[in-house]
Amino acid sequence: KRNIDEVLETKTGGARSFGLKLKKILRDARQLWRDQRAGKAKNFQARAEKFDKKLTYHLRPRSLQDPDNQRLLDGIGLQHDRGRVLRFLHNPAVEPTNNRGERAVRPPVIARKLSHGSKNVRGAEAFSAFTSVIQTAVKGRASSTFDALHHLFGSKTTVSSTEAHPPPS
Repeated sequence: KRNIDEVLETKTGGARSFGLKLKKILRDARQLWRDQRAGKAKNFQARAEKFDKKLTYHLRPRSLQDPDNQRLLDGIGLQHDRGRVLRFLHNPAVEPTNNRGERAVRPPVIARKLSHGSKNVRGAEAFSAFTSVIQTAVKGRASSTFDALHHLFGSKTTVSSTEAHPPPS
């Protein structure tokens, strides 16, 4: 959606039609997904297939006059060919947006910035690695972050710093 909006901001007249139609198809498909989740979508499967056909037709290979619209067609068309654009209509575990993922990443990014952990590359990489370990531990259904880290770092297997980071050859 962000790429479509960026292209639409710079277009006028007929050059907007490709992006506007694409945006409408995706918006309506997301609404169908929300209706399905709320138990209000009638004939969900048939309607999902209809969106798939509409999007396939709109993203059919062709040459567009506007280079930005062509870039959208090529990029989103490739993702659609790989089954990624409307996956949320075919797999109930997939959400139509990445909002939840972006919200999950936001607190560590803010913490890194507030702690000045990104003042240099080494600090940013260390913070990123540690945050990744913590998030993975929490997803592992540990009773607490502390328990997950204790299990992870409290094991008897240790690796010396030279084994973990061998000197450059």
